[in-house]
Amino acid sequence: MRPTPWFVRARLKTRQLMLLIAIEEEGNIHRAAEVLNMSQPAASKLLKDLEDMLGVSLFERLPRGMRPSWYGESMIRHARIALAGLSAAGTEIEALKAGRAGAVAIGAIAGAAVSLLPKALARISQAHPDLRVSLLVESSDVLLERLEQNRLDLMVGRLFAGHDDRHLHYQALAEEQVCAIARPGHPIFALPAPDLDDLARAAWIVPPEGSVLRHRFELMFRSAGLQVPQRVIGTAALLFLTKMLQESDYLAVVPQDVARHYAEHGMVQIVPLELSCKMDSFGIITRTDWLLSPGAKTVLQALNEVAEEVYA
Repeated sequence: MRPTPWFVRARLKTRQLMLLIAIEEEGNIHRAAEVLNMSQPAASKLLKDLEDMLGVSLFERLPRGMRPSWYGESMIRHARIALAGLSAAGTEIEALKAGRAGAVAIGAIAGAAVSLLPKALARISQAHPDLRVSLLVESSDVLLERLEQNRLDLMVGRLFAGHDDRHLHYQALAEEQVCAIARPGHPIFALPAPDLDDLARAAWIVPPEGSVLRHRFELMFRSAGLQVPQRVIGTAALLFLTKMLQESDYLAVVPQDVARHYAEHGMVQIVPLELSCKMDSFGIITRTDWLLSPGAKTVLQALNEVAEEVYA
């Protein structure tokens, strides 16, 4: 006979899970109770009942508020997963009742968004026209945060050294090269053979501070004994980047797949100099503690099939 799960013995309530999350976000049980439209005594009893059942304190009581303990952080993470699962189940059931195949949220870095996603999503749209797909194009750190918050079903991006990947599955796809681009007619293209010294004197559009590519871009110049470019605009917005290049003599450092896309449309030219600030490989990242919906599995299969063709 199987043992009764602890949450059954504890008669765990969804409002207890919601309360844990609200206390973490508000930092105070009074404000958390207000958010959940319950009295503070009722909220305190819900929390005490749960702590008594678990035999641990989930929050540290501070002079001005409450802070999750290690036990609390663990419980809150699983509370988010449980509530997100229930929310996803309701959304999926409603979609099936309406005759749709469900909804899938994908995240991707810029290079993969240009080289992999269009072909994969076109294939999905043709085979599963009722499957609703949303795509977020962002840096890997932002996508990983959204994945951990259950706001993405899967992502195409990078894992970083030191990142907590205990609940993540990473399937490598390809390495990503980067290059410099500028508007057609930029003075850099009048030089017989542009070198790194020429690039160091130029104005640049670069990724935001704290990003891996920004760090390696600056390190490229320092390693060559050159001063890092001083006139820089830090942004991850490709729409702004391409418009700014057309309106000025700025250069930009971008993934090669992005550069080729814009070059094919005559919007930019690739500077004929190989850059040493290469990026790490990227891949498909999913969660091991989260079951993919049928729609997400369909998307994952399409990504794998197209990746074999694109990155072969």
